[in-house]
Amino acid sequence: MSRVGKKPIPLPRQVTVTLQPGEVTVQGPKGILSCPVPPELEVAVHDEQLTVKALAENNKIKARFGLTRALLANMVQGVHEGFERILEIQGIGYKAELQGDHLVLNLGYSHQVNFALPEGITAVVEKQNRILIRGIDRDLLGLTAARLRKFRPPEPYKGKGIRYTEETVRRKVGKTGSK
Repeated sequence: MSRVGKKPIPLPRQVTVTLQPGEVTVQGPKGILSCPVPPELEVAVHDEQLTVKALAENNKIKARFGLTRALLANMVQGVHEGFERILEIQGIGYKAELQGDHLVLNLGYSHQVNFALPEGITAVVEKQNRILIRGIDRDLLGLTAARLRKFRPPEPYKGKGIRYTEETVRRKVGKTGSK
């Protein structure tokens, strides 16, 4: 069995969990999230803790056991605290601006890139080269960050592009002139 799946999820005071057959809904101060639960798993609330239990043992259920527990833990953390991701833009003339719910990016192309933020995701642009995106759904936040990074991934020779703050880009040596 999964070691992750066996751990109970502590529920903060402001978070309420609604259990329905095949679905779990988590509500907190930041919003509401719901997740489908496979019928082979049982979710229960005991003493301000959320637990997941496998009703049978086979490889398919074992694989979903830890995943479901991790998804539920992310939902609880998301509606209580929220998640955030920071992207940095590096390059001369590269910048970002926020216009309503659209990010306008100048990334060295002949045109500006307009990116509509998905519902539930907010962004703050700091110093024109730092984008802070926030949301309660961890999956949607990571997907949005990856889509933004895909417009201009960091290149290894000059390091220009959009990168995560914790990301390190391995730099390559460029061409050397022949004599």
